[in-house]
Formats: sequence, C-alpha cells, structure tokens
Amino acid sequence: MSREDAALWERLSRFWADVARQDAAALREWFAPEAEVYWHCTDERFTAEEYIRANCEYPGDWEGAVERAEWTEGGCVSVAAVWPKDRSARFHAVSFFRFAEGRITRLDEYWADDGPPPQWRKEKHIGSSIGRS
Repeated sequence: MSREDAALWERLSRFWADVARQDAAALREWFAPEAEVYWHCTDERFTAEEYIRANCEYPGDWEGAVERAEWTEGGCVSVAAVWPKDRSARFHAVSFFRFAEGRITRLDEYWADDGPPPQWRKEKHIGSSIGRS
C-alpha cells in the first residue's frame, strides 16, 4: 500500500469511527459549512448539520470498519461495514466523498442491510457465499 493510500485508509477509518461513536463535535470538523449529503436509497438530501443529527440521533450503540478505500477524481470512495454493538444486524455503506481544503463538500451514500439472498435465488441455486457469514 502506498503512503498516499495508507493516509486515505487512516483518514476514512477516523471518519467512520466518528460516525460509529455518533460524535457530533468530531463529525462537524469533517464537513465544510456548505456540504451536502445524499442518501440515494431513500431519496434524501441533508445539510451537514442534518446529516450529523440523523447519524447521532439514530438509536443504539454502534461499531464500524472500513473494508475498502480508493481515490477517485476529485475525492474518494469507501465501503464500510456498520453494526450495532450487540451484533443484532449488519449494514454496508458505499460512500463517495468530495473534498475542498480538507473538508467534505459532498457525500453520496448508498446504505444496504446485510442479509441472506432472496428465496427465489436460493431455489434456483444461483450464486454462492462470498464467505462473510
């Protein structure tokens, strides 16, 4: 891993740790004042403050980890796993970040619940486990 890639991994790991801890003060430091956040799966747009509120007021105690991080033109993308501390569920977020002067100006996120494949695919014996369970 290059020094630049290691720095990206560290930076995104810190961001996701702040998300999981629901640390509003720390999250505010990540965002530019005019930042916008888009949750495409639920057709929602947030200001940075609304995003922080939605995250920090979400019930439960959480943990998370970055699984993948890559540079893109003008920003980066991360894949993160997030789960409640009681491990009763698991989610994945694919997040596209844009930065200016070191702060997030736009964040596009796609969240999904982890779970088994649908019954119709099981019945057709389509696909196989990727070994995460």
